[in-house]
Amino acid sequence: MSENTNFASGSRTPYGAVQGSIYPSVGQHAGASQSNTKATHDASVPPLEQMDKIPGYAAVGFDEGMFLAPPSQQPRLDEASPQQDQRPRSTFNYTPLTREQAREAIIHYAADHCCYGNNPAVKMEFTNMASTSSFHYTLETFGESRSTKWTSHPYLGEGLVVTGPPPGPWDVMVAPPVMFQKNKKKIEVPNTASVKPCHNCNGRGNKSCGFCQSSGRRKCLTCNGTGRSRMDAGPSQCMSCQGGWTKCYSCNGAGHNVCTKCEGRGNLRWYIQLTVQWTNHTDHHVIERTALPNSLITRVTGLVAFEESLPRVSPVSHFLETEINTASHALVNKHACSFPTERILMQRHVVQIVPVTEVSFTYEDMMSSFFVYGNEHKVYAPNYPEQCCCGCSVL
Repeated sequence: MSENTNFASGSRTPYGAVQGSIYPSVGQHAGASQSNTKATHDASVPPLEQMDKIPGYAAVGFDEGMFLAPPSQQPRLDEASPQQDQRPRSTFNYTPLTREQAREAIIHYAADHCCYGNNPAVKMEFTNMASTSSFHYTLETFGESRSTKWTSHPYLGEGLVVTGPPPGPWDVMVAPPVMFQKNKKKIEVPNTASVKPCHNCNGRGNKSCGFCQSSGRRKCLTCNGTGRSRMDAGPSQCMSCQGGWTKCYSCNGAGHNVCTKCEGRGNLRWYIQLTVQWTNHTDHHVIERTALPNSLITRVTGLVAFEESLPRVSPVSHFLETEINTASHALVNKHACSFPTERILMQRHVVQIVPVTEVSFTYEDMMSSFFVYGNEHKVYAPNYPEQCCCGCSVL
């Protein structure tokens, strides 16, 4: 059985190679200052060669660095996408936009723009309403990436248990909080912890004060260190100091400050930190044949014509709009090789049919049109009359 290491003596803690070994608690160094003042000139990290050599983590540094490539992963047969002829290929009919709904939409649009006049929305005459459909294909790939680094916190005396070799970075079980939502989690890799004297204060728990050179006092600024102040009646004793010196405000007269790394404990608990990051990669393809910008279609909802979630999806191939099939094939192939440092957990693709209505109108001597689109009845009206109300000026 390995011997217990005396951390207070300044010796390093070796990585525990004996299964079930428990390191004893280490008390606060006797010379640690109780001052709450921060130390100056802190050393950020110790030399890397002083860190333990952990099997499988030889390249770990103090920065997270590059993401680690996941093990090769092939979807199981029961996870494969169903045959295309089993997929829903339904068409949907929707109720065309009414004139009342178009009027309400344009009134809300004008109200949402503080400098737009309300009269055109109320008084414009609708001359024609042409309803069409846009198609919006979305592919989401939810991936997980992992990175490692050495990190530490003040050692509070807790025992350290080593039960065997540490698991690999991709062998640590971490469940994603929510699918298809960006998130991050930091955890300790089991069996990588050890206790070492603080590199910043050499295990003392405190550092010499740089403002007073450890003397605990500073020259009085009132009398410039003479100890006397000049008055009208003649020199007298300075009331701001004692003999020309004042207590150092940085260390409160102690001559040293609490080490900011170990917070006066004298020892640090080092371990390898695993950062798990979940990212949702999304790509869109829009088929819109009017003057409405494609980007607006991606911000609204429509009728869901097709939806599928699987660890790996296959391209859509039997949709009524052939351009969707072509786009799906291209995007699925793109996502299959675009994230080499991530493990793909789930994919989802959706086809929505988004209603679009072009409303032609006349207002006074003006003839133009606007668009109402999506289930939300959003409006796109770049030629809306009276875009500046009274009192506004366009620079």
